[in-house]
Amino acid sequence: MIGTDICYLTAREIIENIRIRKLSSVEVMEAHLMQIEKVNPTVNAIVTLHPDLAMDGAKAADEAISKGDELGPLHGLPTAVKDLTPTKGIRTTYGSPIYKYHVPSQDAIIVERIKNAGAIIIGKTNTPEFGAGSNTFNALFGATLNPYDTSKTCGGSSGGAGVSLACRMLPIADGTDLGGSLRNPANFNNIVGFRPSPGRVPAVSALGWSTLSVQGPMARTVGDIALFLSTISGPDSRSPISIEQPGSIFSAPLERNFSGTRIAYVPNLDHLPVDPRVASIISTSVGVLESIGCVVDQATPDFSNADEVFKTLRSWGTATVRAGLLREHRDLIKGTIIGEIETGLKLTANDVGRAEEMRTAYFNRVRSFMEKYEYMVMPVNQVPPFDVTTEYPTDINGVQMESYIDWMKSCYYISALGHPAASVPCGFTPEGLPVGLQIVGRHHDDFGVLQLASAFESATMFVDRLPGVLGK
Repeated sequence: MIGTDICYLTAREIIENIRIRKLSSVEVMEAHLMQIEKVNPTVNAIVTLHPDLAMDGAKAADEAISKGDELGPLHGLPTAVKDLTPTKGIRTTYGSPIYKYHVPSQDAIIVERIKNAGAIIIGKTNTPEFGAGSNTFNALFGATLNPYDTSKTCGGSSGGAGVSLACRMLPIADGTDLGGSLRNPANFNNIVGFRPSPGRVPAVSALGWSTLSVQGPMARTVGDIALFLSTISGPDSRSPISIEQPGSIFSAPLERNFSGTRIAYVPNLDHLPVDPRVASIISTSVGVLESIGCVVDQATPDFSNADEVFKTLRSWGTATVRAGLLREHRDLIKGTIIGEIETGLKLTANDVGRAEEMRTAYFNRVRSFMEKYEYMVMPVNQVPPFDVTTEYPTDINGVQMESYIDWMKSCYYISALGHPAASVPCGFTPEGLPVGLQIVGRHHDDFGVLQLASAFESATMFVDRLPGVLGK
């Protein structure tokens, strides 16, 4: 194997080749740095790169193998961290001019775990300002482009991560997901993104008890997602909501017999407008699921109040965390974030309390619904990738969107619920743009979601279509 051909291996294949000394970590790193040099100028996905740090890490990884040291499960694997997540000694801007020169003195928990597992952090992936919005652009680095059509958005807010994976510049990448920021770029870039249950991947934040935003894995295959999740999940006393299950549960085989498994097919989440190109592709998932033995019914739970719940709690959280920045740096913050903060500042205690009460009722309605159905499947997003110069869609099928996030209701209805969800490749529009299927599991059944995602992946041929920028 020569040059960048290495980059087309899965993460599991790369790790195995390093362990048996068929490949060195240095060879793997050189291949990925070559791929970045070749492709990144076109798509603008990796915004901070430290090749010297990368090569030093690769040499150290090879030395560890030579000495017979105990190796972590991600030993020698290159990765880059989303520019929303603090990395000690590596610039972290949050996509904001306010933090243009910010270099954290401490790693986030997820970064600690990535390093402890033996992966080598080589830089940062692009994100919209403070992760707000699902079109990855900011005033510091510009826009990240969709590798299947560079005139289109790659989604977001983990857009740099999604594009880096699709372009074979990284074998694994981390993301965050509040309203769909992991699932949306996975959907738009023909890769896999997994939103774990809140607390599955512990994090330290100013709102330590909040369950809307999570961190999680992104990769090109479900098997690589499970491997990555096994290293970054597990309890941590610094997070009050961390789940008391070890990450090793995700090391178990994903194979399962799905004969007779009941699934609710939810094509439009209770009458949301869905672009007909997306609807057509998502409908094909029914046949795929039936081919592996599932019993699929078209059925929809009661999504009442999910929109108000999410928007209220999102605005309240944004205002709580960002109000000080608005007072000091209003001229450096984009308009949609200013609007979000100002909306949050107008909320009363009664507004927030009512949202929490409605959220509890919503959870219990869906819990009852999913006593009959083990999974729900639905669109990840209601539209395919749109023009990158358009900040966000303002209408779908003639229905006007009320805000910059309304076109993502199919994602954030699930965020408000708190159930684990994956985006897996499902097909392509007539224009060749990727469309993913969203698989939603029962409360805390993260492993079950990965099992169905793996079975669906095995039953389709969609994951192998390469983006045009790769020229293959």
